Amino acid sequence: MRSHRYLAPMNDITSLAREPRQRKPDWIRVKAPTSAGFAETRALMRSKSLTTVCEEAACPNIGECWSKKHATVMILGDTCTRACAFCNVKTGMPRAVDPMEPQNVADAAAQMGLQHIVVTSVDRDDLPDGGAKQFVRVIEAIRKANPTTTIEILTPDFRNKHEAAVEAIVAARPDVYNHNLETVPRLYPTIRPGARYYASLRLLEMVKKLDPSIFTKSGVMLGLGEERLEVHQVMDDMRSADVDFLTMGQYLQPTPRHAKVQDFVTPQAFDAYAAIARAKGFLLVASSPLTRSSYHAGDDFAKMKAARDARLAKRA
Repeated sequence: MRSHRYLAPMNDITSLAREPRQRKPDWIRVKAPTSAGFAETRALMRSKSLTTVCEEAACPNIGECWSKKHATVMILGDTCTRACAFCNVKTGMPRAVDPMEPQNVADAAAQMGLQHIVVTSVDRDDLPDGGAKQFVRVIEAIRKANPTTTIEILTPDFRNKHEAAVEAIVAARPDVYNHNLETVPRLYPTIRPGARYYASLRLLEMVKKLDPSIFTKSGVMLGLGEERLEVHQVMDDMRSADVDFLTMGQYLQPTPRHAKVQDFVTPQAFDAYAAIARAKGFLLVASSPLTRSSYHAGDDFAKMKAARDARLAKRA
């Protein structure tokens, strides 16, 4: 195990690594969800036959977010065509695309009174367009039913078909286009074997070239064995692709079958990474152990918009 001033003490990590399931540090423990708001959100998702990444990815923030009636909808089913080493979503042959899904998403957004909605999906390598048309249909349905709701999408990489897919989605004009790089390029073969780091960068760059007004966003997990300078290089790569918003959070092992946590990165280390990222020119940075792609997404959208307006005002 590497010694690193950004990590928890080496002896602590070494002792944790001997256990089948590593014990989480106090700073990333959360209470089990019990609120009425949580139950109401779950009931609504069930009534609309909708899947959420909050549940499928075992997000630690589900209690907080659902209590506030915030949920990230996962379209195109609950079964992914890939098997990334970090992800808890099940792998297999997905079901047919649900034609009612776009309207169900729009209805749920209306019932929850959402000002900002996040829509993501599983990978659908089995579909000719990778599922891009369904993203477009969902965006259009939300716009029709909830004209003032801002829309954030978190898409897969649309492997070998990303140009047509991105063109179609950008033309539908989501407010935020998120695609996560997830980790440093050295770890892709073991952590994200079905994807290509530079293809994901090109996707993000393409969004900005097609429509500079759309905010772009990307995230990485820490604790998978990355080195500090590798993380800095990922930041530089994102800025070269004109990414506006960087999210950084602690990787947590969903089950013993998934990649092990190599390091529990301290809150102070996340703060240090955030300071470096801001200096590199991101409009917004969210960096903490519990940060996830859509955590506080609505508030962050407002902050990102204000930051861009302030930057443009300075240039005027």
